[in-house]
Amino acid sequence: MAEQIQAENTLRGWQAAAAEIQIDGRAFIDGARVDALSGETRATSNPANGDEIAQVAYCNADDADRAVKIARSTFESGVWSSMAPSDRKMVLVRWAELIDSHSDEIALLETLDVGKPIADTLGIDVGAAIRTIRWSGEAIDKVYDEITPTPSDCLALVTRLPLGVVAAIVPWNFPLSTTAWKLAPSLATGNSVILKPASNTPLSALRIADLATEAGLPAGALQVLPGSGSSLGQHLALHMDIDGLTFTGSTPVGKQLMEYSGQSNLKRTFLELGGKGPNIVFADGNLEKAAASAALAVFYNGGQTCTAGTRLIVEESIMEDFLAMVIEHSKAWIPGDPLDPATVMGPLIDSSQCQTVCDYVTIGVEEGAELVFGGNTVYGQSGGFYHEPTIFAGVNNQMRIAQEEIFGPVLSVIPFRGADQAVEIANDSIYGLAGAVWSRDINTAHKVAAAVRVGTMGINNYFGGDITVPFGGFKQSGNGRDKSMHAFADYTELKTTWIEFE
Repeated sequence: MAEQIQAENTLRGWQAAAAEIQIDGRAFIDGARVDALSGETRATSNPANGDEIAQVAYCNADDADRAVKIARSTFESGVWSSMAPSDRKMVLVRWAELIDSHSDEIALLETLDVGKPIADTLGIDVGAAIRTIRWSGEAIDKVYDEITPTPSDCLALVTRLPLGVVAAIVPWNFPLSTTAWKLAPSLATGNSVILKPASNTPLSALRIADLATEAGLPAGALQVLPGSGSSLGQHLALHMDIDGLTFTGSTPVGKQLMEYSGQSNLKRTFLELGGKGPNIVFADGNLEKAAASAALAVFYNGGQTCTAGTRLIVEESIMEDFLAMVIEHSKAWIPGDPLDPATVMGPLIDSSQCQTVCDYVTIGVEEGAELVFGGNTVYGQSGGFYHEPTIFAGVNNQMRIAQEEIFGPVLSVIPFRGADQAVEIANDSIYGLAGAVWSRDINTAHKVAAAVRVGTMGINNYFGGDITVPFGGFKQSGNGRDKSMHAFADYTELKTTWIEFE
């Protein structure tokens, strides 16, 4: 791979960089790039045009067993797990700096692999990964153990120890940022980590693993294994020598992983799963800001976002006018070439996901919802998987388009009368990941925000938060937390040492 890519921030500049980039699709094991033991590879394709980007190692159970053995040996050697916290900190900080210096290259890999607009990968995703790794590194030597209040003839120590070997399985919609969310705290706390990126979006994870070694991470502390979720992922989840598993993805798969934990060694399993975000708008809210945010909340990343505000719950008295405002803002979200810095929404990840969205549009019409905007695929001649932003009005919360996670640019608009009904509709879901409420009345805003059962709730904003706050869900949106110091708890064990003086 070329040492570094610096692209002119224009469509032509990014196209030129894409034509020149050299991609290494091999796995990353024991600090080096290697082929899968079987020699098998699979193509990763560009969602914008369907073209093959690279051949990527297709790892299986044998590769996983090798990686786990190396990870265990590395952990028990203490070369990383027993390194002074201040030294581990410097490795992670250097890693963040290296990602920063290669930001154009990594953003381009993410755009080619995922179809995300280059403005987002460069301006949001890469920066978020850098901040996550740097912040977690800086936090390492700020974590203190405890001495508990005991009788004078005793001393009780409570220490926080790494789990050991952790497997991290990350999704295709935000491969770089979710990878950082998993790797930063798990490595910061001294674990050895085996990362399984989504089989169709492995490129940014593989590249930053190279940079981790360059930053000084010992060989064996991090392995990256591209491969099948149903076989490789299952093997990792059932592995008897893996101590913890962290996963971001769909709720059905998360449930399977919990079962595998019980069937194997009861490995700690933390899940960030699906969502059906309620975005509640009262008549006294800042309607212009709320309308712009409503479009952003559902169409950002093509709606392929677990936190997406896919249920817009609007006070009945303003429904007609507010819906018109949302439609107007939605016109700005027409999809385009993800290499164009002006594009705000790219293609969906693949033909299967695009067909799923089309199927739900049909379901919405059949259920009696009113299709008021969009509803079609576009740019079919490109070979890519583009779908218009789509809005349904007149939706009942019992409809499938209001209850099921579509994972695409489809908004269901639902009326309500009064705060109690808004909360009732918001909570009438198996999910509880994220939501928002818009109101200038401090009492209404806080009472509704407190009553809605989600892990993250915005007041007069959507997608609020940064690395300092925890992220995760209630109900079938999962357990555990990414981000903040709370994430450190997922990757550590508490140990009590009770000392009696003679």
